[in-house]
Amino acid sequence: MKTILVLIASVLFCFTSVYGQVTDAEKLLRNQNVADTLQGWKTGGVFSVNMAQTSLTNWAAGGQNSIAMNGMLSVFANYKKGNSVWDNSLDLGYGLLKQNDEDFRKTDDKIDLVSKYGRKAFTNFYYAALMNFKTQFTDGYKYPDVSKKISDLLAPAYLTTALGLDYKPSSYFSAFIAPLTAKFTFVTDESLSLSGAFGVDPGENIKSEIGGYIRAIYSRNDFNAELLQNVSFTTKIDLFSNYIENPQNIDISWETLIAFKVNKFLSVNFNTLLMYDDNITILKDRNNDGTIEANEGCKSLIQFKEIFGVGFSYKF
Repeated sequence: MKTILVLIASVLFCFTSVYGQVTDAEKLLRNQNVADTLQGWKTGGVFSVNMAQTSLTNWAAGGQNSIAMNGMLSVFANYKKGNSVWDNSLDLGYGLLKQNDEDFRKTDDKIDLVSKYGRKAFTNFYYAALMNFKTQFTDGYKYPDVSKKISDLLAPAYLTTALGLDYKPSSYFSAFIAPLTAKFTFVTDESLSLSGAFGVDPGENIKSEIGGYIRAIYSRNDFNAELLQNVSFTTKIDLFSNYIENPQNIDISWETLIAFKVNKFLSVNFNTLLMYDDNITILKDRNNDGTIEANEGCKSLIQFKEIFGVGFSYKF
């Protein structure tokens, strides 16, 4: 638990640092053009496709033939008029890897939709309602064992609905605090449901939780500094505490996406995702023989994923 608290403190410090690194010139520019930059729709996004391929023939040093593909789409559409704000974002990702004569294996798979509506309460603060839906596209396996899937479309799926107060000092940053939040975990696959996967009771398809929720996000793709004009940067963190069951065990989802456009067609993308969910039991291959089993004495572990790629990208 100490590790989790340190991570939370580090993340909040990062948000403060990133948001605080705004020059006086930028602040003046924002104030002078607030009506132009904040009224109406503000849209944008990043689309990228990365590929890597290795082919070896009579290679004395050894190695494996491989091909890897990764696609990512991150878009947003934010609206502001008068005392109302409406922020929407959609993140999609999918990746595949093939080595030698093996079948393609999944390396990334996500669907993440967020919609948040707010009415101004007082300076930079809004009464707000949020909806967040997360799931994946296809089956997941604990490779090399492909005889039994461990995830699927809508297994799991997460739906979070929340009411609270949103702090939004600019179009780039917001911090949403919701003391009243409902979180639903769906496992629609029967075999996974029967095994009690992702925290649902065995045989059930839905797990409901009531708690407190914090979401902070900084997202920008229109930096003024010359060195950052080709950079798109987004970092966001979600924290949830179940009031009824183990409220001290905070669920965490922290994702960062950095896209750097080298030229009109070439880009470098870096994406990380750190997760902790007290309801998810991590499976381990203890004997390195393809046999997986739940951890003994440890209900959940910190999960981390990192994807780095060079390939085609389009920023809009």
